[in-house]
Amino acid sequence: MSREVFGRYFHDFNHTAFRLETLQEYAAPDERRPFERFMSEGHLEFAPDLIEWGDEIREKASRGLLHSRVHVVTEPLSDYLRFECAAGYRHNVTAGEDIRILPVKEGDWPEGIPHLDYWLFDSHRLVRMDYNPDGSLHAPVLVDDPNEIVAANVWRDRAKHLSIPYTEYESRFDAYMRPR
Repeated sequence: MSREVFGRYFHDFNHTAFRLETLQEYAAPDERRPFERFMSEGHLEFAPDLIEWGDEIREKASRGLLHSRVHVVTEPLSDYLRFECAAGYRHNVTAGEDIRILPVKEGDWPEGIPHLDYWLFDSHRLVRMDYNPDGSLHAPVLVDDPNEIVAANVWRDRAKHLSIPYTEYESRFDAYMRPR
């Protein structure tokens, strides 16, 4: 699937856009410089794409459309996850995205949740996110197998049930997502 076609799904959904995230580090080109500044200077900078994403979430929320996600995170948090939480999730939650965290200890994984990243639009359009070993996106893949779509709905519901709201999770850390 082309990234252009995938991008249209974010404009065409009618009710919900859900994201399951399972990687502990993503290599997004637009985050490279903000991440480096976070690590070297402690600076919390938003990537330009993040600001546009927040605007899109706000606009969609004003029309009753819901963006939500659950990220399975391994603790202790990697530097990248500290950055993603402090400079990304904090911003997206204030924009109206329902972000939840499912924390696990190193070596553990929640039962019934796959090591798989995907987007599920309106509970029936499934896009698997295939990543390269370095965390860069290889390709979004449209999945049309009804059994896989049903499974993705079950995983979504289970992940939401097992997770906690980002704001609750964040309260356990300082402004740079270091444990208190």
